[in-house]
Amino acid sequence: MAQHGVDAAYVTRPVSIAYLTGVHADPIERLMALVLRPDGATLVVPALERENAERAGTEAALVAWRDGEDPYAPVAKAMSGARRVGVEKAHLTLAAADALAERAGVEPSADLGPQILAMRRIKSASEIEALAAAGRVTDAVTEAVMARLRAGQSELEVSLALGAAIAAAGATLAFPSLVQSGPNSALPHALPSGRRLAKGDLVLLDFGAASDGYLADTTRMAVVGDPDARQKEIHALVLAAHDAAVEAVRPGITTGAVDAAAREVITKGGHGSAFFHRTGHGLGLEAHEAPSLDPGSTTVLEEGMVFTIEPGVYIPGWGGVRIEDDVVVESRGARLLTAADRTLYVVER
Repeated sequence: MAQHGVDAAYVTRPVSIAYLTGVHADPIERLMALVLRPDGATLVVPALERENAERAGTEAALVAWRDGEDPYAPVAKAMSGARRVGVEKAHLTLAAADALAERAGVEPSADLGPQILAMRRIKSASEIEALAAAGRVTDAVTEAVMARLRAGQSELEVSLALGAAIAAAGATLAFPSLVQSGPNSALPHALPSGRRLAKGDLVLLDFGAASDGYLADTTRMAVVGDPDARQKEIHALVLAAHDAAVEAVRPGITTGAVDAAAREVITKGGHGSAFFHRTGHGLGLEAHEAPSLDPGSTTVLEEGMVFTIEPGVYIPGWGGVRIEDDVVVESRGARLLTAADRTLYVVER
């Protein structure tokens, strides 16, 4: 705020509010906002989120508004006297900016969103432990669900089994699980369908558990029946790329260099054109956050950054292989936060 010369910050992105206050809430269409001043903070929430916010024990002054009341009235009070206000431009809509100006008497004058994202990029010890806890649950669920895979199950049934196993472990889903079988595994973001696992299918599971709001994100591969030579070859190639990227991680190198380490292995293996996404993405309160491991990206790795390593090869009509783990950057390199068996699981026919 001092760097931008603003009198107040107006934070409205729920994940930013969760990071700054510990209050995790999705207000949907209702207004929720954190007003930060040099002498304190005010969190404005819908009345239905009051108890949730109180339980979180936030140090911000809490003000709740009821349906039918003007939600900007407590914002205006918290903003009293402010002339220059910083906002998250990537989240604040034009309609919300107009309402802020008309009903609270202030207009955005600086973008503080990048600063909040920069703060979130380096994880604290407690954040890393929450991410590690999510990883441990995810590892246990991987082993349990893989052992129960059978031919004839539908992708949707396997997806539900993942969710049930995570719930049984006392955790929540980090995001909707992806289960892709046969040719569907060549579609990286294909949602689970009624397709049933059949002999010869590759089966891709991409899922994670959440702990205290922090998320795990892993991908493991199985095959129904004995794998053929091509399936073994592609899986081994992707695993080698995964390991090369993990080995490349250390403070001071760029995210692009980590991507290049994985990409070189797959390109030398003759499948460079079939690896068409980045090698990984940041992980924390969101499944996708900074840093991004894009080809040629220049972000320099620092201790405390957490991200995925997930190279893949996708061949239309045949299938795809992706192997994904979560890592934290430490002084000597990468520490894996997920560690379930990365071999190609063989499912009974």
